[in-house]
Amino acid sequence: MMIIREIKENELIDLVELYTHLHEVGVPKNSEHLQRTWTAICNDENHHIIVCEIDGKIVSSCVCVIIPNLTRNIRPYAFIENVVTHTDHRGKGYATACLNYARELAIKSDCYKMMLLTGSKSESTLDFYKRAGYNCTDKTAFIQWL
Repeated sequence: MMIIREIKENELIDLVELYTHLHEVGVPKNSEHLQRTWTAICNDENHHIIVCEIDGKIVSSCVCVIIPNLTRNIRPYAFIENVVTHTDHRGKGYATACLNYARELAIKSDCYKMMLLTGSKSESTLDFYKRAGYNCTDKTAFIQWL
């Protein structure tokens, strides 16, 4: 059975292990820095980590951050990041379900738009985002790596 929900505070290790299927190599060491960052994320009411649980295991996730805004009639916007599904569970709709949950959070927060960036050039990945309702024609993204 598929359960879509927000992550629980005690699931940090499960999440960082899932991130190895995104672009990370290995799991970060359980350090004071990791714990401080995790605590800050858990205490931020605008930072949502959405997970898909199958048979008690987290198999997919995305991050949805609601960003307060002074334009667009003072309506916030949502930013989506770290969309990932375990390689053994891809193509089953789990990431789409996470993105749909994020969309509902954004609607509930009165966001006027949702944005996401992907570094992938894969047609299948780009088509996935298009099927999920995102387009790549309205805005141009620029990145400055620090």
